Parts: sequence; C-alpha cells; structure tokens
Amino acid sequence: MSHSIKIAPSILAADFACLAEAIQSAEAAGADYIHVDVMDGHFVPNITVGPPVVQSLRRVTHLPLDVHLMISDPIRYVPAFAEAGADGITIHAEATPHLNRVLQQIRDLGRRPGVSLNPATPAVAIGEILNDVDLVLVMTVNPGFGGQSFIEHTLHKIARVREMLESAGSEAELEVDGGIGPQTTERVVAAGANVLVAGTAIFGAPEGIATAIKAIRQAALKGQRAQAGGSQKRSPQW
Repeated sequence: MSHSIKIAPSILAADFACLAEAIQSAEAAGADYIHVDVMDGHFVPNITVGPPVVQSLRRVTHLPLDVHLMISDPIRYVPAFAEAGADGITIHAEATPHLNRVLQQIRDLGRRPGVSLNPATPAVAIGEILNDVDLVLVMTVNPGFGGQSFIEHTLHKIARVREMLESAGSEAELEVDGGIGPQTTERVVAAGANVLVAGTAIFGAPEGIATAIKAIRQAALKGQRAQAGGSQKRSPQW
C-alpha cells in the first residue's frame, strides 16, 4: 500500500502563552494535523490539557486535531473530547481492559479511532482490533514528557505493525511519536510510518517552524525511497 506522509506538530512543545500563533504558523508551513497530547498525571507522570483547550484550538485552525489521550479510564472522557472538536481520538491499549468498546465509542461519536502502544508493549497486543481503528500510534519514547531521545528498538515494532496492518488489509495510518526530527524521520518512514508527530523539532527549532517542517518532509521522502527499495528487494520472496 502507498501511504502519503503527514506531519503532525505536537503542541506539547509550543509556547502555551501563544498557542494560536504557533498552530497557525504550523498550518501555514504545511502541517497536516495538529497533535494534542492529553496527560492526566496518573497514566503518565505529567498533566497537560483537557477538553476546554481542545475547544479553543478548534476555533483557530482548519487542520484536523489529532488528540492523543494518555489517560486512565478513557471511556469516561472520550465524549467530552469529541464534543470539544477532536477529529481523531487515540487511546492507549494499556489504559483500558475494554479496548474494542472504547474504540467503538469513538467511532459512534463520529471521530477517527486510534490506538497507541508504549515502547514496552508488543505489537501483538493490538492484533485483534486492527480493523477497528483508523490510526495506530507507536510510541518511540515513554510517554509523559516532550524532548526525549528516540528509542532505537521501536523501529522493529514500527515495521511489525506495518506488516500486521497490510496483512489485515487495514487502511489505518501508522503514526510515530517521540524523538522525531530530521535525524530520525528517514528511518521511521523506511520502517513503515506515515504520520510523524514532532514537537521540539518543530516548535523548538532555532531555524523556525517552516524550515523545520520542510526538513522533516525532505527526510521523509528519503525514507519513502528506502522503503520502496526494500519492498522491491523482498517481493520475490513473498
């Protein structure tokens, strides 16, 4: 399958005093989604934003709001985020014993359901719900804080999830989040990712948001070429 590359700047790394300006700059620079990291201080050791902030963001951008719930008991809060204007809502496989139920709840609310995996959670944990989601998010750092270093062994999981999605005939996007920037983008795209969440590499870039997004997109193109080359080499064996 061919998957277009999408860039999702994470507001976690933006100046919260100037969120509207930061998001509008990202949109003008060609961002595809705006990624909103929601943390509850329980599932992860940090607290960030809630539905009122999502509602405010909805008013200042036409881009889809890619809301990532790093929270316990997500079924209680999904309706509020859907009502606030989230376009996609991603929950963690580790956060609920009723994963299928929460994903169906998101879809019933007219939003795109997504599932996320922490670095230590194996890809097989989502094997039964691949056709219930529109997005799979592979965390490439342990969630909870921005600015962390990319965990190298997650590359194998990205490739495994891509293989699982294609085997299932799923059209779901494969997103990565954590330590993503020009230096890591080529490898994660070559492994099969097509949605790139970047926070510090975009909003913290000294060269500015537009230049940073351009650099990530250029690295992604190299990754796509590497992925295509790898597929051609493997195809005789399939």
